[in-house]
Amino acid sequence: MQNDMISKFLEPSHLAKTAIKIEFKKRNTMVGIFVDSPDYEDLKSKNFWRIVSEMNIPEWQRSNDNKLAKIFNGSEFTKITVAKEKKEVVG
Repeated sequence: MQNDMISKFLEPSHLAKTAIKIEFKKRNTMVGIFVDSPDYEDLKSKNFWRIVSEMNIPEWQRSNDNKLAKIFNGSEFTKITVAKEKKEVVG
């Protein structure tokens, strides 16, 4: 997917707020939260995205520690949708 398609989906209602289901070309589907980090705009311009996996969402909600996130290349995404069980970030 292209970065403008991804950012239109995320901004403003899902970025760092909603769990997103991400389907990839060559890896397993995952659920995670796209993080609005200090380098968000720079990464976005290169179609890279910082994502906290579903397993680490509770810890990230408590700490907002970007070390819990991994960077993924948006060109490997085939589809992004809101995860069925929404995990809203409180705060």
